[in-house]
Amino acid sequence: MLLAVDAGNTNIVFALLDDDLRIRARWRIATDPRRTADEYAVWLHQLLSLEGLTVQDVDAVIVATVVPRALHNLEVLAQKYFRAEPLVAGRGRAAWGIELDVEEPASVGADRAVNVIAAHALHPGDAIVIDFGTATTFDVVDWTGAYKGGIIAPGINLSLDALVGATAKLPRIAIEAPETTAVIGRNTQDQMLAGIYWGYVAMIEGLIARLKTEIGRPAKVIATGGLAVLFEKHTSLFDTIEPDLTIRGLGLLYQRVDA
Repeated sequence: MLLAVDAGNTNIVFALLDDDLRIRARWRIATDPRRTADEYAVWLHQLLSLEGLTVQDVDAVIVATVVPRALHNLEVLAQKYFRAEPLVAGRGRAAWGIELDVEEPASVGADRAVNVIAAHALHPGDAIVIDFGTATTFDVVDWTGAYKGGIIAPGINLSLDALVGATAKLPRIAIEAPETTAVIGRNTQDQMLAGIYWGYVAMIEGLIARLKTEIGRPAKVIATGGLAVLFEKHTSLFDTIEPDLTIRGLGLLYQRVDA
C-alpha cells in the first residue's frame, strides 16, 4: 500500500491508499518540525495495529509538504521504518506533470499543485479549488489542467485569533455554523460569530464571483479542507466538496510515476 503524507502548517495527514487509490485509513497529527522519525514511527505503529496492519504492508511513500523543516524527518521515517525511498511531490520523478502558468512556478505550494492535479482528474474543465486550511487558498485550473494562479487569504481561525488577540474584552468562541441566517447578534458571542462566519461567506462569494468573471467560462467550484463543511448548512457556495482532495492528488501523482 501507499502511504501518502500531506504536511501542512497546522496538521500532518497520513493516509493509506490501496492499489486502486481507495483510502484505507487516515490519521492526523499536529505539525511539529522537531518531531523525529522515531516519534512518528511509534505513533504510526500503534495506529496501523488498530487497522490490523503492520509497517510491512506499506511499500511506498509519497510526501507533500509546505513546511520544509518537517521534510527531513519524514524522509527518515520512510527510509528507516518503511524501507522505502520516499517520493517528494514536485521533485525528481514526482515532478508535477502539469503546467504551472504563473510568474514564479517554484513558489507554488505543494498542496496547491497536488489539489489542482486531483481537481482536474475528478472534475475536468475549468475549476476553482478552495482549500480551507491555516490560510484559505483559491486556485484556478483551466480546462487543459494548467494551474493559472489564485488567491491567498487568511484562514477563518487566523481571522478569529487576530480579533481576539487584539482586543481586551472579546472572548474566544468556537467556529461553527450559526443556528440561523440572522446577522443581527443579540449578545457578544453571536455578534462575533456573525462577523466571522457571514463576513467570511461574503468574502468567499465575492472572490468566487470575481474569479468567474476573470476566467470568462463556466467554472466548477470545488472545496476541500476541514472547515469546508461549515459553509454547507446555510450557503450554496460550492458545486462539490472533496474532503480528501490533497491525498487523492498525491495518489494520482504516485500512480503517474509508478506507471
